[in-house]
Amino acid sequence: MLASLSIRDIVLIDRLNLSLSTGLNVLTGETGAGKSILLDSLGLALGMRADRALVRSGCQDGAVTAAFDIKSSHTACQLLIENGFENPEGEIILKRHLSKDGKSRAWINDQPVTQQLLKHIGELLVEIHGQHDDRGLLHAAAHRDLLDLYGQHQPLLDSVKASHLAYEQAKDALRQAKEDYSNARDDEEWLRHAVSEIDKIQPQAGEERDLADKRAIMMQGERLSGELKDMVSILSGNKGVEDHLNGILRKMGRMDAEAQALLETVISSLERASIELSAGAQDLDRIQSSMDYDPLQLEETEERLFDLRALARKHNCQVDDLAVLSERLHHRLKAVDSGDQLVKDAEATLDQALGAFATAVKSLHEARHQVATKLSDSVMAELPPMKLEKARFRVAVHSLPQEEWSAHGGDRVWFEMSANPGADFGPLVKVASGGEMARVILALKVVLARSGSAPVMIFDEVDRGIGGATADAVGERLRRLAGEAQVLVVTHSPQVAARGHSHMKISKAVSVIEGEEQTRTSVYKLPESERTDEIARMLAGAEITPEARAAADKLLAMTG
Repeated sequence: MLASLSIRDIVLIDRLNLSLSTGLNVLTGETGAGKSILLDSLGLALGMRADRALVRSGCQDGAVTAAFDIKSSHTACQLLIENGFENPEGEIILKRHLSKDGKSRAWINDQPVTQQLLKHIGELLVEIHGQHDDRGLLHAAAHRDLLDLYGQHQPLLDSVKASHLAYEQAKDALRQAKEDYSNARDDEEWLRHAVSEIDKIQPQAGEERDLADKRAIMMQGERLSGELKDMVSILSGNKGVEDHLNGILRKMGRMDAEAQALLETVISSLERASIELSAGAQDLDRIQSSMDYDPLQLEETEERLFDLRALARKHNCQVDDLAVLSERLHHRLKAVDSGDQLVKDAEATLDQALGAFATAVKSLHEARHQVATKLSDSVMAELPPMKLEKARFRVAVHSLPQEEWSAHGGDRVWFEMSANPGADFGPLVKVASGGEMARVILALKVVLARSGSAPVMIFDEVDRGIGGATADAVGERLRRLAGEAQVLVVTHSPQVAARGHSHMKISKAVSVIEGEEQTRTSVYKLPESERTDEIARMLAGAEITPEARAAADKLLAMTG
């Protein structure tokens, strides 16, 4: 519900802090008192277009704040959470600031927001209805959704949506099958050659890296083996280190005893060196001989690697993608060999999907047709007491051709009426007068009240041009509607005003401030003791007679 409304410096309102109640809130006042200003101010907070002329004369800016108590499960709360807000915890505060230069800023729960988001949230919280309703009841585009809400058609809508998706997917699959078949036949010769070429090599995923690593190891083995062989030759080959060392030892062995005694330690060292050198040379020879290097295997590895890379370049892809390419080309070739059958299979699937879609559309159409009659009868029952006894209302459900079916079904739905006997049915907006329109909208809202209405509904002079029993019937329906949502109604009718759970009087006064006359609009919540006088004024005019007061008391007693 709208818990409070605060207005500062908007048109004739300088300061206003208004608390509202659940149920039916009525707003009354003399013509020109400023009832429209209150609705314009609320419209600002709800994200409607900002006009700088709304800023009070002599002020630089104005502001409006609307506070709502709302269930945490309400769609507006969920939308705020989706837009990065913390859980509103059942309270949503909308604020709009308007400058004299026409610039405006908006906040929701003290966080700056775009005017678009403010308006979206506002539309979820409040419906404003008048003689020129713009919330969808007059627009055929919204009528189908309203009928489905009233009929609780969501399960049927879900079935239509799912079958429509399957049908669209089947159409896409058939289109793709035909395209593949056509392309495959055009490329058949190239395809067969490419598939044969790739199949001959049979590339495997990850094979390039394995071959490259293996080649690197083998090439390193070839180089190392050659180096070890050179080392063995230097150490123990002809005229190698070992031969030279042994030659030195032989020369020392031929020296006389006195020389050998002098070189004894040297000879011992060289003999040990000769033994170690011989052992080292033998170890090198053994290691070199054991090196696992096969020139033929290296050649085969390189040939395989180079063939894979050449094939990848030819098909403009990576080597690792050749296996995937092979699978894709095989699929295209299969489309050549069995493409006709694949097309036939896709056609059969499409026929099956269309059948399921048609069944779902038919079920929804039948449900809509049945509920349309019920909705028409329910609205018709509300019209006679509101001085529309000659009017006829109906919900038209028209089957669309198959090519116009969608995820919403196969129907066009619209509300239409005939205002007078013998007159043709036509769209509400073209057939009904302003006053008739407002009452038809009220009848629709009463019938649709439990079908997804906003938590706050505002009716602007829905009772214009009527009185007596008709006005009483309008008031009774507003009161009944207030059992489903909070209702605010701007009214000139005492019969409607008497039905209110809460009564607010809007008045205008002129005062002199600093030598200048200034007009201010104020809103006063009437206590029960003052409601009689206000309703009596509405009955009799400015001069309240005892008879008018008695009639007001009677109205309040009858409706209380």
